Amino acid sequence: MAATPAVRALERARVAHTLHPYDPEHPADQGHGEAAVAALGADPRQVFKTLVARVDGALTVAVVPVAGSLDLKALAAAAGGRKAAMADPADAERTTGYVLGGISPLGQRKALPTVVDESALAFPTVMVSAGRRGLQVELAPADLVRLTRARTSAIGR
Repeated sequence: MAATPAVRALERARVAHTLHPYDPEHPADQGHGEAAVAALGADPRQVFKTLVARVDGALTVAVVPVAGSLDLKALAAAAGGRKAAMADPADAERTTGYVLGGISPLGQRKALPTVVDESALAFPTVMVSAGRRGLQVELAPADLVRLTRARTSAIGR
């Protein structure tokens, strides 16, 4: 299995992590995050999805539990902005270098401001996309926050 930019970033930083491959095929009514949770038998509060939004026009990454959704107003406030909206999928893919359903907060083509939902800090480890559909990476939330230079805030609901 070829290493993704996210995995290479973890290896370069010598961060302890575990890769969890799974079959990315899933029903059309199920999102990519839900498919990962189902395939891995994981806790949906401990598996996080990576979303790209625009805060006052600037692309910003939000990392929230699969079990919930992103609170755009809370994201705007956490990022020091006034208004947030989901980014155009093509902009998200072009800027991060990843495809939808495989966008990782780690190893992005262009480092974007990142906000991780503070609920991540309640777990010894969390899972996020490793940069490809069908591959999650498990790591300590403190390492995720440090490597992405993220701030933490209550952005999930």
